[in-house]
This record gives sequence, structure tokens and C-alpha cells, in this order.
Amino acid sequence: MTENAPVDPTSTEAWKQLAGIADGFTPDLRGWFDEDASRAEKYTFQAADLTVDLSKGLLTDEILGHLLELAKSVDVAGRYQAMISGEHINVTEDRAVLHTALRRPRDTTGLVPAAPFTVDGENVDDAVHATLDKVYAFAEKVRSGEWTGVTGKRIETVVNIGIGGSDLGPVMVYEALKPYVQAGLEARFVSNIDPSDVYEKTADLDPETTLFIVASKTFGTLETLTNARLAREWLWKQLAAAGALDDTDEARKSAVAKHFVAVSTALDKVAAFGIDPENAFGFWDWVGGRYSVDSAIGTSVVIAIGPDNWREFLAGFHAVDEHMRTTPLEQNVPVLMGLLNVWYSNFLGAQSHAVLPYAQYLHRFPAYLQQLTMESNGKSVRWDGSPATTDTGEIFWGEPGTNGQHAFYQLIHQGTRLIPADFITVANPAHPLKDETGDGSTVEAGQDVHNLFLANFFAQTKALAFGKTADEVRAEGTKESVVPAREFSGNRPTASILAPALTPSVVGQLIALYEHIVFTEGTIWGIDSFDQWGVELGKQLALQIAPAVDGDEAALESQDSSTKSLIAKYLELRD
Repeated sequence: MTENAPVDPTSTEAWKQLAGIADGFTPDLRGWFDEDASRAEKYTFQAADLTVDLSKGLLTDEILGHLLELAKSVDVAGRYQAMISGEHINVTEDRAVLHTALRRPRDTTGLVPAAPFTVDGENVDDAVHATLDKVYAFAEKVRSGEWTGVTGKRIETVVNIGIGGSDLGPVMVYEALKPYVQAGLEARFVSNIDPSDVYEKTADLDPETTLFIVASKTFGTLETLTNARLAREWLWKQLAAAGALDDTDEARKSAVAKHFVAVSTALDKVAAFGIDPENAFGFWDWVGGRYSVDSAIGTSVVIAIGPDNWREFLAGFHAVDEHMRTTPLEQNVPVLMGLLNVWYSNFLGAQSHAVLPYAQYLHRFPAYLQQLTMESNGKSVRWDGSPATTDTGEIFWGEPGTNGQHAFYQLIHQGTRLIPADFITVANPAHPLKDETGDGSTVEAGQDVHNLFLANFFAQTKALAFGKTADEVRAEGTKESVVPAREFSGNRPTASILAPALTPSVVGQLIALYEHIVFTEGTIWGIDSFDQWGVELGKQLALQIAPAVDGDEAALESQDSSTKSLIAKYLELRD
């Protein structure tokens, strides 16, 4: 741990002022909007293509002023500069944190830090672009049909085998950018060690047209390597059944070489598996898994959407990186959103945060953010090893609208818990469809369905902000005994994020936005947002327990009574 202790946020004057405001705080969004005709304009900001309206947040000029002072007190801007400059701010692993370097353009004129950008003796820009060039070249071979399977057929399905950041990022981006996927190509994703996952993802595939990408930096991740071996066995078995594989070691080796590539730096293990090390794409210790989707981890998506779209994706990240770096705190969208989250969680008692994309292609975005936010900021010690002085982390969750409206919005609207929510949508859908017939009453013939969809988006944030008073409910002729059940308190905070369309650039911008929100919160709390030791203990214990699950009596007896009885019951049921 470093001796450079973070500033204790609770010791700052800004924190004390915010605590004072929070004591007895009674929000009044109706009143605030009535009193300030410019509120919406004042609290709406732009970051690249993203229009972000924070006016329906529980925010006043006074609160914002103290939050900005808090950011200055802990030096959010200075720590961000330290991060992008390659300082080892991941102190528990003594590593730089350089996911922003993955999307620095080849022309680095005017960038900070300036080229040549050297960290730990390596020219970072040169290394990143050399890897990108290699990924692009391979992707073009697959897309053009130059790369074929062992029988000479072109690849039609790419199966990415990974877990955590080697799965959640690629699958989310692939789903988000499906309209950009080349016709005749499909990507699938295997992550869970539950054998049902790899079985279902391969059951209907043609082995002659399938390419597997094994994504594991160390080529030692238990789940990933187990699934990779299952996939290799499937390939051999299915090729043999089709008469396309002789039962010889050389034939099997040739099949693996044509149907498997790797994203890894452990070239010896890659070769031992049967993959040609020339077809392994590396990345660096300064890229955490949950920050790696824009590295070679995204190879499956590069193949699917093509290098040009991937370059646009990276440019979207970089645009928000530059916004974060160059924009004053008062207009800096990731900083403002991070500060608001601190206000809600540390002062107003919010424990969870909903992310509600009104864009079906973003249906995996909340799951992606669960790892990004909770693996990053789920810490109870600060970066110098001292105990955290505040609550840290938020529980991120969500589903696409309008599905969520018919599921959990009841709790957000009328429950007793404060749940801040981010609403995300786009103005121009990939598939602008009309309801040509309508229903004769509520939906007219020829209704633009995206307009109807967006009406829900706007209505939800309005309802959450302003609610419905008891008098308004009575005015509708509601029976008095039912009035309390139909009253809405309002003052439920939301942020609205609107983009022109779900382009590769916009998807990159959204990811970078939340990366920097996480960074801002972590800096306020004084924690290392870039390690993840909390995932290790369970993995270690799983390896120790595995012999007991396989029936080793001595291993079983060494377990605690609960674990021992559960394993015994499992073995009984399995038999």
C-alpha cells in the first residue's frame, strides 16, 4: 500500500456543509421548477453526442456548489491526470491504469500526455496500435472468407469463450450494435461453467464454420479453460461425425489451429492448447478486465461489425475521455453524475441505482454496469489500507424500458426506498416502424412506434419527479378510500441521457461515461477502484472443495458442517 493517504472526504468543509443540508432535507422538484424557469437549461449538459438532463435530480445550486467543492478537495481532476499519465494508481497491484490509452487515436497531436507516451519502459501508443492492427487484419480475413475452417468453408459463427470482463463487455457491445453485424456472421458467448451454457451455444452449430475465441489473459481462468476444452472436444467429435476429421493427433491439432484463436499473453499455454501463438492477441496488466472491452478482448465484436465501425467505437470512448480531461468540473458530465451519486448514497441513504435503457439493443448494458461499478467500488478499505470512512459502492441494476414498467417500477414510484435512476434513449431507432392498423382507440393507425416508446421515456421521468397529489387524484373522481393508494409523492431523482442514435461511437461514449462516473466516486471515497481482490477467495475455496465434490471422503470431512452437509446431499441426489 502507498503512504500517500487519500483525503478523508468526511474531514472536508464541503462534506460538513452537505451533511448539514441533508439533515432534515425535504426535496421539492415541483417548487424548484416553478421558482426557476431556467432549471432544465441550467442542469442540462453535453458530453460528445450525449445530452444529459440532471434537472430532475435532487439538486440545488447550493448542493451543487458544495459537491463541486468536495471534488476539488479530494482533487478529482488531479487524480484523473495521474491515471491517464500512467502513474500506478492501482496501488495494491502496483500497476498503472490505462484503459483510456486503448482508444487514443493514432494521431496523438495535441493529446495529453503527448506522444511518445511511455509507461514502465513501453511505448503505450505503439503497443496499442500494433495490437489493433493485428486484430483488424485477422478480422478482415474472417469477414472476407480468406480465413476458413479446416475443411475450407468460411466462418459463419464466432463463439467467444470468456468470463467477467472477457464476456460481459463483448456480449453487451455485440447486442448493442447488432444492426452493424455483417450479414452471414453471428457471434455467441459462452461464460458460465454450468455445462448447459456451452452445450446450448454449440448444439445447433456447424463445426466446419465455427471459430472459437478463448479470452483469458493468463490462459488459466478455470471457467474459461474448462469451457474451451469442452468446445475443443465438441469440435473434434462433430468434425469426426461429419467425416471431416481423421482420428489422429495431427488432424486434431490442425483442426484446433483453424478453429481456435486466443486473447492472451500466455503464449506457451496457448501453444500447449493447440492454438498457433501467431493467432493470439495480447493486452496489458494496466487493463482491468471490466475496462477491457475496447482491447483485443473485443475481437469477436471487431469480426462481427468490422474494423471501421470499431474505430468509430473507440473514437466515441476517446471523445468522452477528452471531455473528462478538459471540461471544467462545473460542466463535466461524468464528474457531475458521480457527485450526484455520492450525494444520494452518502447523504440521502440511497443504496441502489437503476439503469433503464429505453433502447432494446442496450438490454445487456445494466448487467455490464453491474460489474463495472460494483467490482470497482465494492471496497471497504482506502487505497492506503486504512478503513473507508464512508459507505462505498452502489448496487447497480436495471432492465430495458418499457419491460421494467410492468415489473419493478412500482417500487421506484411508490416504495419507501430512494432509488435514483438513469434513463437512456436515442432519438433515431435502427428500425423505425409504424403501427399501420392501430387499435381504434388509444393507438391511431400509422402511429410511429418509436414516438410511442419515447412518450413512455418522457412520462416516467416526469411522473417520478412531480408525482400526483391527493387533490389531483380526488379531482379525477377517485373514491376517497382509494386516494392514498393512487397518490405519488414525486421527488424521485432521475437523470435522462439522450443520444442521436445507437451508433458505435455512442455506445463507446456511454461506456466511457460510466467508467468516469465510477472513477469520480472512487476518488471521493479514497478507494482503489481498479483491483478486485474480493473475487479471489471464493475461487480459491472452490479449488479446495472440488475433491470433496468428486467424492473424496477426507476432503469432505475437512469442511465446515454446513458445507459438508450440502455436499453430502448433492452427492446423494447426483447418484
